[in-house]
Amino acid sequence: MQTTELDPILTQTLADAKKSGLTLVIGNKNYSSWSMRPWVAMTAFGIPFTEVRVLLDQRDTSARIAEYSAAGRVPVLIAGEITIWDSLAICEYLAEQFQEKHMWPQDVAARAMARAVTAEMHSGFADLRSAMSMNIRMHLPGRGRTPGAQGDIGRISEIWEECLSRFGHHQYLFGEFSIADAFFAPVVMRFRTYGVALAPALQAYCERILAHPAVARWVSEALAETETAPLHDDEIRGKP
Repeated sequence: MQTTELDPILTQTLADAKKSGLTLVIGNKNYSSWSMRPWVAMTAFGIPFTEVRVLLDQRDTSARIAEYSAAGRVPVLIAGEITIWDSLAICEYLAEQFQEKHMWPQDVAARAMARAVTAEMHSGFADLRSAMSMNIRMHLPGRGRTPGAQGDIGRISEIWEECLSRFGHHQYLFGEFSIADAFFAPVVMRFRTYGVALAPALQAYCERILAHPAVARWVSEALAETETAPLHDDEIRGKP
């Protein structure tokens, strides 16, 4: 009888995930911008977790998500007896539990601003979300340019410019990769899909985000997905 041995690194990663007791429930990687945020943060900072993917727009989607959270949405982090069903709350919990990872900037002023712009991303930019839904596989240059979306693009550009000039030193928003970058990663995906033209320094930031190993892995796995979310695709095709 032939036996198959797992790669030692993979074996250790799986063992660490089981030991940590962290399970992250996400949606399709092609579509779920909210899922992308904590997934990228956890992957970027080397926090082991078990991934559970629930396909969106399926007959059993609501029932599947309800197995993990009554809120009815992804992502959901399960940490032992604790269930956290909000992307920012997940990242705040992780930052508390893994303080040695420095998921937020260490400088007080930088950390305060990082939290502020992350919260703004978390609660705002409704026009951008509506007009330019995340779809990594699609290429739709020029679409979704509603007045509201254009205003959101302008505000995001302002945030990036200020963070990069004050704290980023032309690397990530606050120098080292942080939760703030993870939260804006789906925006970078949207800008790429819809062909948003940016100032050279901001486009360079987008390229750095795309090149980050955690983001690159998410994108690679999104492109490899064979499942579709028909409601999401139809919604995008119906937009000007």
